Amino acid sequence: MTLKMTDREVDGVIVVALDGRLVLGEETGAFRDKIRALLAEGHKKILLNLGNVTLIDSTGLGTLVSVHHSAGSRGASVRLCKLGTKFQEVLQVTKLLTVFDVSDTEADGVRSFSK
Repeated sequence: MTLKMTDREVDGVIVVALDGRLVLGEETGAFRDKIRALLAEGHKKILLNLGNVTLIDSTGLGTLVSVHHSAGSRGASVRLCKLGTKFQEVLQVTKLLTVFDVSDTEADGVRSFSK
C-alpha cells in the first residue's frame, strides 16, 4: 500500500494527513519531497496527522527526524498529532518523544502553534 498524503491549511498551519505506511522505499521519498516542497513554499508551521499511519519502520522514523531537522534549520516547525498507541510507544522507546511536539488531536496540534 502506498502512502497517501493530503494537506490543507487550518488557521495558518499546514496539516498533512498521512494514510498508509511510512516505510523504506517510495513512501519515505515521497513524504520527504512533500515536506521539502512545503518548506520551499515558505510554510513555517506544519502539523503531521499520523492517525492513519498503519506501519512505520526505522527508515520512516529517520525520515521524520530528517524533516524535523530540515524544518528547524529553515526556521519552521514540524509537529505530530494523533499518534496511535503503538506509534506512541515506539517514539517513547526511541526517545523521539523528547524531539517532537506531539498532540493528541489535530485541533490541539493546530492550537499548539499559537502558544
